[in-house]
Amino acid sequence: MHSVRSTIIGPNVPHPPPSANPPPNHMPPTPRWLSQSQSQSPSPPPQQQQHYYDRHRKNPFPFLRSHRRTKPVIWFTAALCVIFSLLLILAGVVTLIVFLVIKPKHPTFEASGATLNGVYLDTPLFFNGDLTFLANFTNPNRKIDMMFQYVGIELYFGDRLIATQALDSFQQRRGEGRLEEVHMVSSEVYLPPVLSTELQRQMRSNRVRYNIRGNFRVKASLGIGHYSYWLYGRCLIDLAAPPSGALLGRSCATKR
Repeated sequence: MHSVRSTIIGPNVPHPPPSANPPPNHMPPTPRWLSQSQSQSPSPPPQQQQHYYDRHRKNPFPFLRSHRRTKPVIWFTAALCVIFSLLLILAGVVTLIVFLVIKPKHPTFEASGATLNGVYLDTPLFFNGDLTFLANFTNPNRKIDMMFQYVGIELYFGDRLIATQALDSFQQRRGEGRLEEVHMVSSEVYLPPVLSTELQRQMRSNRVRYNIRGNFRVKASLGIGHYSYWLYGRCLIDLAAPPSGALLGRSCATKR
């Protein structure tokens, strides 16, 4: 007898399609070339790793310099600089207060007397002249001494410079006056036609006008404090024509 095997065939159950995303716990296999390189790179020895960890634990910011102890010389120098700065500031404040309380006045400059010794023209455009005047410097302060460090005097006819003179520096005590004789000589000074015509007109009218300008560098001293500044003196003088040459009138002012 032939034995018959019966096979039970169940209904066809469809298989689920393969998922495009692997399960979360599933990791893709490591490529062979990467596993080989990792296996070939030697790991640092334990002592080197420990040294690296210790160094970064002590200084977590390696780009910053480690703290070094400041030398005593540097501290001493810094202290001297601070003390000197404070003394300088204190001296400036005290000087300012003193000058504000005293209210210093600047010296004055004027022409006390003048004589026109000679004026003539070689040609209608070239001027020659000789003038002598008495410069009066006065220090009106009662508690401040003045030092004239630079004294420069210029003589003008109209707007044309015709003579210059420099005086020696000098000191003025408080409340003191000083007279200086100044001799101004002009030789072959060119005058524009307009000024040459004006000078001839003033000579005929017997009244010649000159402009004296003074530039002064002054230092005011009060005890150990002092300060320097510039002064500018201006004098308009009217003189008779030579040979008299007497002073007819003057107007002077001194400004900072």
